[in-house]
Amino acid sequence: MVTLAVGIIVAGVALASMNRTLGQMRLSGAARSVSNGIAVAKLRSAAKFTRARLYVDRPNNAFHLEVLDTSVLPAHWTAEGGTTYLPSGVAYGFGPVTTPPLNTQTVINHAPACTNDLGVAIGNTSCVMFNSRGIPVQSANPNNPEDQDAIYLTNGTEVYGITVLATGFIGTWHTPSAATPAWVIS
Repeated sequence: MVTLAVGIIVAGVALASMNRTLGQMRLSGAARSVSNGIAVAKLRSAAKFTRARLYVDRPNNAFHLEVLDTSVLPAHWTAEGGTTYLPSGVAYGFGPVTTPPLNTQTVINHAPACTNDLGVAIGNTSCVMFNSRGIPVQSANPNNPEDQDAIYLTNGTEVYGITVLATGFIGTWHTPSAATPAWVIS
């Protein structure tokens, strides 16, 4: 009986540790996926010599790539590739974290809302958009470089931030989910 009890206790501790590790792996994998999606949007904009964006659908925990099709008038956003969904236990957000990674944003927030073909903001979305030279630009005014873009992911215990600077540098950061963050670049 003692051996059985010890075995059950050890199994319980191992299972809890494995669940935490799997949750952290899901979160870091999702952050890499979003970061890669932003990088593809940057490359696609330069390759097609048009604007491209990563369209983030926050309520549905999904994102996809869109390219501005200027071959027809009026120009419109066309999705390329499929939609990627975040893994279970991972959602867009930054929880109790109150400040962004150092030298990235003035206030912690997701990238600005995406706009439709008429320039009207689409609720509960975020877009990281690049011009034809691979420079991040604002959705509302695509002639102005953007240096406040970020997408945040959390699993409740940790937060990952994917930031895009005006130079086009894409950074991936992580911190424990706490009011006073300790951001570390990944």
